[in-house]
Amino acid sequence: MVQLEYLVALAKERHFGRAAATCHVSQPTLSVAIRRVERELGIPIVLRGQRFEGFTAEGARILTWAHRIIAERDELLADVERMRGRLSTTARIAAIPTSIPAIPLLTSRLMESHPAATIRVEALSSREIARRLANFEVDAGLTYFDEETPPGCRRTVLYQETYVLLAPADEPLMVESSVTWAQAATLPLCALIPEMRNRRIIDAYMAAAAVHFAPVVETDTVGAIYAHLSSSRLATIASHAWLYAFGVPTGFVARPMSGDHHGPTVGLITLARQPDSPVADAVHAAAENSGIAETLDAELHRLLHPR
Repeated sequence: MVQLEYLVALAKERHFGRAAATCHVSQPTLSVAIRRVERELGIPIVLRGQRFEGFTAEGARILTWAHRIIAERDELLADVERMRGRLSTTARIAAIPTSIPAIPLLTSRLMESHPAATIRVEALSSREIARRLANFEVDAGLTYFDEETPPGCRRTVLYQETYVLLAPADEPLMVESSVTWAQAATLPLCALIPEMRNRRIIDAYMAAAAVHFAPVVETDTVGAIYAHLSSSRLATIASHAWLYAFGVPTGFVARPMSGDHHGPTVGLITLARQPDSPVADAVHAAAENSGIAETLDAELHRLLHPR
């Protein structure tokens, strides 16, 4: 089991020295242990030069098994804890960047139910979430429910995205009660990078409106979008989840996108297995009782219809 943990650490750090430090052993100890695994299995696992160069094809398969075996061990221990009435494991949650602003509504509920547990949240693309979930590198993912959602997963719906235009209050377009996608495309916009699913969704809406979407600034985080709004006269098409966490920047106003401006459903996915992971059970239970959709919708209504 220790040797498998060394392999997982090496895959994460991509460096023998850093992997050894992560495992609290010397580099020779880690290297010798991995060579021992290679001799026992009779196959090369690691590509070696003067430094770490990656894994062989066989090594990549062994690494997948290592993630799975370690995950099963951790879930066994977590299940024993649950039988004793306590869950103190770490819930590893990956989330698409557009959902990160809303994730405290989920994690706060999880912490209330399991105060001894800890949580690690990573912002990843929907494709990377699917990959890491399949490789047992994360316990749960917040992602879009659409044709790109991996099959065979346990699902819990969280909310449906609603899109609004955030732009400077003195922008002439913002006197309208709602804005079309074609109108929004005429403004200097900031958006997520094309690798992000949210960006591909926005691109599709723009294409349906027969306009070309060409943002002035592209970034991979919602925080960076808001930073640009605060320091420039750029606009953005935002998910209403962003408004819950960041609100409307000073000097800006929000206007709903006209027509059918509801985006895809955002939800929680975990691997569907029997017996189910104790962590997966806990996260799904928290999601079902989080009231995320109602909270986000109420905040959107408050910002669009101030008294």
